[in-house]
Amino acid sequence: MMLGPAIELDLPLTVLASDPAESAAVVAGSVRTGRHDEESAVRALATEVDVLTFDHEHVPTAFLERLVTDGDVQVRPGPGALVHAQDKLVMRRRLTELGHPCPRWWHVRGIEDLDRALAENDGPLVVKTPRGGYDGHGVRIIERAEDAADWLEQHGELLAEQKVAFTRELSAQVARRPGGQTTTYPVVQSVQRDGVCYEVVAPAPDLDEAAQHRIQRLAAAIAEDLGVTGMLAVELFETADGTVLVNELAMRPHNTGHWSMDAAVTGQFEQHLRAVADLPLGAPDLLAPCAVMVNLLGGDASELAPGARAAMEADPGIKVHLYGKSVRPGRKLGHVTVAGEDPARLLARAHRAEKLIVDGPESPDAAGSPMGADTSGGRPSPDRPNAPEETP
Repeated sequence: MMLGPAIELDLPLTVLASDPAESAAVVAGSVRTGRHDEESAVRALATEVDVLTFDHEHVPTAFLERLVTDGDVQVRPGPGALVHAQDKLVMRRRLTELGHPCPRWWHVRGIEDLDRALAENDGPLVVKTPRGGYDGHGVRIIERAEDAADWLEQHGELLAEQKVAFTRELSAQVARRPGGQTTTYPVVQSVQRDGVCYEVVAPAPDLDEAAQHRIQRLAAAIAEDLGVTGMLAVELFETADGTVLVNELAMRPHNTGHWSMDAAVTGQFEQHLRAVADLPLGAPDLLAPCAVMVNLLGGDASELAPGARAAMEADPGIKVHLYGKSVRPGRKLGHVTVAGEDPARLLARAHRAEKLIVDGPESPDAAGSPMGADTSGGRPSPDRPNAPEETP
């Protein structure tokens, strides 16, 4: 999804892919085959480019540190920043030192540490593997130390956190150039399904202007404190009293920002490229009062094309993005975005498209999904597809 903006900005990209059939490799003009966890492959890519950047956090930190030491390529974000998205223990320790709000947490090195954390927390704990987890992987909720004994044996250390009684999840994205220029996107609300981002509403409903600005300042401060270059997503828990706590960090374009591709002046993929190439940052403003995104998670249909065609025909106002991945249940296969005025009606439209695409146009659930009540009195509405023109 960076390739389109890269062409517009005249920034040639070379993609490192482990398989020529991977989505980015299929459409990229220049592809190098190799694994992100093989230093020789990463070094070979680095010899061909001026800037090395990432669409995930799993490139080993040591590889990147050696590239920075050699000085032959700009690594953005640098390993000193990226490690905070790679290692949850490093992230928690540093954010706490900086005074940024986090859940109560414990560094667990053995069963005794876990017993102590459970006693001090007086309730269930969320246990996370320090590295490698994503989309709900590497996360468990435990009530007894024995429930994480296998992970302790496997990983040697774990992060344990209080189970936050949050009312919703928010995400704040910020872009930062090497010299420190930053720009922040509207704070959004996200909903997870089985640990995977399912839907996003931008801006977050019922979040007043003061809270928006406070959370944006927090995201910008974290980007500055950690020396981030590129996009940073700060995932947050919001509690009943309006307090926010940092849950996770991602130093790349993030699922909670996919709405911006179609509904912001500058989408996150273009913004990431601008930042890492040290180009002036673009405006992050919404092009409509509201935008929503719904992820397409693998369902009943083995082929997405028929449902995508039906969804686009049923609602010309939606935008469909398919990733070219093979279908399996629960896998992220694409997303739908739609912009307008009423979040509830936008979500109804996006979910109808989702059902058509992931379950197929013949599915009873897809065919019967509501488009949202028509309350426009016959007037054209930006939230209602195929709205009839007003009779002169």
